[in-house]
Amino acid sequence: MNRKSLVLPVLAGLMTSTLTACGGTDGAGSDDGAIVVGSTDRIESSKVATAPLDPAQAYDFATWSVLHSTFQTLMRLPRSGTDPIPDAAETCGFQDRQSEQYRCKLRKGLKFSNGHDLTSADVKFSLERVLKIKDQNGVWSLLSNVDKVETPNAREIVIHLASPDATFPSKLTTPAAAIIDSEVYRKNAVHKGWDMVGSGPYTAQTEVSGNRLRKVVFTKNAEYQGDIEPRSDKVEMRFFDDAKTMEQALTKGDIDVVNRGFSPEQLERLDTGAVKGVRLREMSGQGIRYLVFDTTAPVVKNKAVRQAVARVVDRQALVRDVYKRTAEPLYSMVPTSISSHINSFHNEYGDPNVGAARDLLQQAGVETPVKLTLTYTTDHYGPETAQEFKKLQTQLNASGLFSVRIHGVKWTEFRPAVPKREYAAYGMGWLPDFPDPDTYIAPFLTKDNFLNSPYRNKDVQDQLIPRTRQEAQRSLAVGDLQRIQDIIAADVPYLPLWQGNQYVAARDDIVGSEYLLDSATMLQLWELGRASDG
Repeated sequence: MNRKSLVLPVLAGLMTSTLTACGGTDGAGSDDGAIVVGSTDRIESSKVATAPLDPAQAYDFATWSVLHSTFQTLMRLPRSGTDPIPDAAETCGFQDRQSEQYRCKLRKGLKFSNGHDLTSADVKFSLERVLKIKDQNGVWSLLSNVDKVETPNAREIVIHLASPDATFPSKLTTPAAAIIDSEVYRKNAVHKGWDMVGSGPYTAQTEVSGNRLRKVVFTKNAEYQGDIEPRSDKVEMRFFDDAKTMEQALTKGDIDVVNRGFSPEQLERLDTGAVKGVRLREMSGQGIRYLVFDTTAPVVKNKAVRQAVARVVDRQALVRDVYKRTAEPLYSMVPTSISSHINSFHNEYGDPNVGAARDLLQQAGVETPVKLTLTYTTDHYGPETAQEFKKLQTQLNASGLFSVRIHGVKWTEFRPAVPKREYAAYGMGWLPDFPDPDTYIAPFLTKDNFLNSPYRNKDVQDQLIPRTRQEAQRSLAVGDLQRIQDIIAADVPYLPLWQGNQYVAARDDIVGSEYLLDSATMLQLWELGRASDG
């Protein structure tokens, strides 16, 4: 994910220009026929995240949703399915049986939206830049196995990996591998501001108020070379302050599509037809919520404390009372909708059992009640997060084994504090980088994990993960992947809580909403169209 701190000249066809908003975006309506997608996601610049739309820094669903439509990658996920297909590349594939050398040939005539030629040198520049910048948000970890990139000619790229990795083609579908213009972006620094120069199916114009992104207007890119055929010449994304305002905009017809951000109560209203002219589509979700423990922090360093939390937490009550039917209890870091899932935590700890938790702590010589602070972010995962943590606090304190304090922090403060290990226990959410169980395991357990977790397990790092990545036929890796899930349950560096269902609300005249999300839950805005447009 990359960007340069370069002040761009004013050029005709510049992919992204930044405007200053003169107010809110609610109730504005589109006067040019654009399909409007609403969101409550917050994309902000801050002292520690000065380039929120730079592929070298961005590593969350909201920013990737913007980057996904504006930048090409060598490979992409198809409309439906999990096997990567060429995007900027004409062909790609491993050149050896060990899955260590990956060769791609670019399409002919590729250009960036500013008219610059896109060559293999830009691909090499883009991949190497992410690794050089090595931003603390951790997106570089997706490419950390890249050892060397060669460019035999202007259209060919050879990527040498440090170790075998059959999942590497899937990693190339993510915005971490976005191809950027080496004439525009700097090699060793992120690109501050909100402009983007890419070669994707859309260009993007951003509207910003203060330090927050308020609107993105995607316009069909005349320079795009690829297989995607956008159904709409223009799509807008509007970012609302809260779900209530967004629902009002949907009701009035000011926005056409919403794919996340609504509360369980709002989803119930939509499902019962309370909003005229809007239909709700439900599908299996791949997003998970979990607790993270800093295994070096004195209060949770003893494994028995973490195991006792796992013994006490009642996931069924949590999703019933807070998330209602929009979530399901989760007993592994790998959700049930992903192959190789196993209910490791339930197998290890069973149903909530305070007596068993007390025995664990007594045998380990841990004095009770254990004083513990659970930290969560107040403005990133939705308004129910505070209620969720109050519920966790109540469950743990009711056991008599814990004295829990909860602490809410804004995302701009919370996220940079995570890799600094400022919290002993905290809540996070995760959506897959690509549709494979590896994306729920390796980002959390490798030495270069994106949370900078100190937890280490040599069997997992040195044997199991490398062995699973050698299996191009992923079904052959299931045994090792399930073994890893069992190890997580035994050591509890992470505690899975629930997985959410996925919903898309769309007005009746919108077509293509069934393809809005790919198999990694990334937005495919180009799939949206209007029935009246044919």
